Amino acid sequence: METTQIHEIGELIRAGDAGRLASLTAHLSPADWADVVHGLDEDELETLIALLPEAEVPDILSELTPEDAATMLRALPRHEAADVLEAMNPDDATDVVETMSATEAEQFLHAMEPEEALELRELLAYPPDSAGGLMTPAFVGIEPDLTADEAIDGLRRLSQEVETFNYVYVIDPEEHLLGVLSLRNLLLADPTTPVRDLMVVDVAKVRATEDQAVAAEMVRDLNLLALPVVDDEDHMLGIITADDAIDVLERELTQDYLRMAGTDAEEMERRSPVQVAQLRLPWLLGTMALELVAGLVIHKFDHVLREVILLASFMPIISAISGNVGLQAAAIVVRGLDTGHVSLNRWWKQLSKELETTLLMAAACGLVLGFIGAVWSRHLPFGIVIGVALTTSMMTAAVMGTMIPMVSKRLGFDPATTAGPFETAFQDVIGFGVFLWLASLLAHWLV
Repeated sequence: METTQIHEIGELIRAGDAGRLASLTAHLSPADWADVVHGLDEDELETLIALLPEAEVPDILSELTPEDAATMLRALPRHEAADVLEAMNPDDATDVVETMSATEAEQFLHAMEPEEALELRELLAYPPDSAGGLMTPAFVGIEPDLTADEAIDGLRRLSQEVETFNYVYVIDPEEHLLGVLSLRNLLLADPTTPVRDLMVVDVAKVRATEDQAVAAEMVRDLNLLALPVVDDEDHMLGIITADDAIDVLERELTQDYLRMAGTDAEEMERRSPVQVAQLRLPWLLGTMALELVAGLVIHKFDHVLREVILLASFMPIISAISGNVGLQAAAIVVRGLDTGHVSLNRWWKQLSKELETTLLMAAACGLVLGFIGAVWSRHLPFGIVIGVALTTSMMTAAVMGTMIPMVSKRLGFDPATTAGPFETAFQDVIGFGVFLWLASLLAHWLV
């Protein structure tokens, strides 16, 4: 939604114009309302909730971050907030309740219908980052001895109670997962055919205790619309839907790239400046220590820089271009490790591919910068040193950017955390060392 529209709606809320706001509900999706809600203070939030149709509120809350949704719930009377939680998908409602303190969460749960509250309590028992914490218990399950016609009749009765209707899961009376069948196959089957003859027995599934990122990757890799979640004895517990899996993958990717910058995704939440500084400072100090080594390398070649001061003008260029190459390589590897496209057991394959790519880029950049250096200094050897130094530095950066995340993963560290700060610092140490060493070898040609 455009900023001007959000501002206009905000003005209507402050003016309490219920008529015009009601007319907007037909044209705005829950996601649009979520954009509006995000910029409101508590008083404006209360006004909006009072003006919105009750049926709109659960869908809007499902589009908000859990923290914002909890804020919106607090603006409602407790019994209305409980009704909203009951109307939300159980997995979304669980995410919202998890952001509350134990005392506050218990107050909301106590106001809900006992059966609905029990469902949320069971989901809250799973760790937030597990498959069980991501699943919804609302799924379609039928017994294997039903005929196709009987199954379809049963599905009609359940149609309003489930989150997704793409797959039908076959379970026995003890709720063990036996198989799955698609709604299409069920509708096209002979009405008298038993469900057990239609189901697929080899079912992709995930344990409730498994990390939710693993479950999300299964949904993506297998092109599923939903993934069943089971316990250790294969009892069907719920499903993870594709939209929830996408949210997890987006969050994982965001966290990876934030950590590559030397920070952490948690700082994007409502943390104080002191807490944010505590998260970021260790990586800055670690990078500083490595960059001091680069400073020592430069100091060792002070005599070369004093003799050919123009070399100093090219050092930031070589550092920046090489650093960019290293970060690009690291980003590719970190993402590849997450998606499974990069394997630690075949590390040389990714390294050789990155070196071939970087060699082409380094040759082009080295020729261009070397030509500029030769023209600027009016000495061909100077241009050769600059060109060779940039080429070597870029190749070094490619190696560091590819290998540091892999080594980190092998040693049990988070590759996204180590890739950004340490790749850049190591590359500076080696890049400046090669650059100034070449310059010292050819110093008599440069003056």
